[in-house]
Amino acid sequence: MISTRYSTAVAILLLLALIPTIIHTYINNADNDGKSVNKIPTTLGHFVSTPSKRNAQWGKSVFNSEDWFERIYQNKENEKVRLFIARSFDLKALYHHPELALSYAQSLNNKTISTLSKTPKIPVHILENDDSSIIVAYVLMHNDTFIQDPIKYQLSESFRLLVSQKKPMTLFYTSQTALPNYSKLNLKTSTTLLSLAIQAFRSQP
Repeated sequence: MISTRYSTAVAILLLLALIPTIIHTYINNADNDGKSVNKIPTTLGHFVSTPSKRNAQWGKSVFNSEDWFERIYQNKENEKVRLFIARSFDLKALYHHPELALSYAQSLNNKTISTLSKTPKIPVHILENDDSSIIVAYVLMHNDTFIQDPIKYQLSESFRLLVSQKKPMTLFYTSQTALPNYSKLNLKTSTTLLSLAIQAFRSQP
């Protein structure tokens, strides 16, 4: 039995614990900023695209995303890059090894982090298989912040994420696969497309 002299303190603690539940369960607190990945043009710079053959419900079932696309972009040098972009309020669904779903059954053992640009600094996660015939590059963005370590970021933002409006995370993911007897893949092709896609998305009003 709890002494009555502690009842006020216990009641306050219970109310504080209920705040995130009320905010995220009973109040529609999603931050609709009006942006959509599907507003990104099908032509970006010298890249033109065609849609992939993903099922229309795939992004929802895998990434809990209502706003996503996958397209195959090709530049004037006939270099092809698969571009997948999705937004989701389920942050972990996007940042926790997206390559497991997007590059299924590929052994992307070589992992590094590079920088896409300096203003703002955009960390790019780069993954390659052993013979560099497959290169993946992706960028994570949340609340207009580019994220290098998503787990550390979510921990640092945990209290704010509990009590404030939900904001979607955006994943920009590219993948290149070399054809047989093809020369080494050019990572710059992917990072150029990433830059164009990010710029097109962020420029939306």
